[in-house]
Amino acid sequence: QVQLAESGGGLVQPGGSLRLSCVASRSTFWYYSMSWYRQAPGKERELVATITSSGGSSTYADSVKGRFTISRDNAKNTVYLQMNDLKPEDTAVYYCNVFHTTIWGQGTQVTVSS
Repeated sequence: QVQLAESGGGLVQPGGSLRLSCVASRSTFWYYSMSWYRQAPGKERELVATITSSGGSSTYADSVKGRFTISRDNAKNTVYLQMNDLKPEDTAVYYCNVFHTTIWGQGTQVTVSS
């Protein structure tokens, strides 16, 4: 089974940027559509972005459109989430997921605060 490991979270000021990375343990990574979710304290986990196996198509939650970009490098078994113009409401634990499966990473904390 594929295992996922996220990194790149941290504390950033409003308006700042972060890039999250998620490395998959298996070379068959290229086969899967991937997604990023987030969960803020006291809230349900929400879908942030998805990307197809080839990277040719992606979708975004309305709340992050124009600010976040999902991408992938299948040669490195890695999916990324570039987050720009961060807002305090983006504060959450961000999770990588093999889309439409129960395969999750451990999560990485993103805190946007001045």
